[in-house]
Amino acid sequence: MTDLVRTEQRGPIFEIVLNRPDKRNAINMELFRGVDTAVFQANKTPNLRAVLIRGEGKAFSAGIDVSALLGLAQEYGPHWQTRMRSITDEFQGILTRLERLELPTIALLHGHCLGLALELALACDIRIAAEGTLLGLPETRLGFIPDVGGTTRLTRLVGPARAKELIFTGRQFDTTYAERSGIVNAVVPADELLAKGEELAAEISLAAPLAVGMAKRVIDGLADVDRGLQLEGWAQSQLFNSEDFMEGAQSFMMKRPPQWKGK
Repeated sequence: MTDLVRTEQRGPIFEIVLNRPDKRNAINMELFRGVDTAVFQANKTPNLRAVLIRGEGKAFSAGIDVSALLGLAQEYGPHWQTRMRSITDEFQGILTRLERLELPTIALLHGHCLGLALELALACDIRIAAEGTLLGLPETRLGFIPDVGGTTRLTRLVGPARAKELIFTGRQFDTTYAERSGIVNAVVPADELLAKGEELAAEISLAAPLAVGMAKRVIDGLADVDRGLQLEGWAQSQLFNSEDFMEGAQSFMMKRPPQWKGK
């Protein structure tokens, strides 16, 4: 297990903690794969009833580490742009394994929950946010789309029209909007966030574990997530070869407005 992800079992609760506070838990490959390892660990741990996922420090997570995004050539080879489908498959696979964990999963959000971080939260069953949390999927402002389940899962959660508005604009939104839209289940004071998650986990533990697991499978089975993920991967493989993607990434790193060309 990487030091960037901590795990702890407290009775029937398994806690996964994003532990890169000096970078606002920005997600690089080591951290993301650490989440995958933690999910595997939770899956094989007996007598659990719920998984809590939270972030250490000032934020749940600021999203993907853009320097890691620009380092894809080192990770996947110099021709990484021709392998975007397989790269996307790896990223999607991690969150799909989280989503398909039969245990109920509760994401505890605070500070910022942006981009890939929100996609991680959307792969959980329930989201509780601290007051003042800012959320969003800003990918289109960088020249690509939320392709790690964000487009698919947000649409499933809030419907096509609202998902289009949030993804087309890439805007950040607050907890009032998130709760009203059904993106988060509850908003609480920051100092009550962990206690609220533990309280909900304890309430879930009163129900029969097999029934809870089957209910999760039935509810998740109502949406064609697999097709949505395939479409996300196809779209991203096109966008990562575009001039607009390179412009978006460079403008972000240089902190200047992008000059879109539409090609």
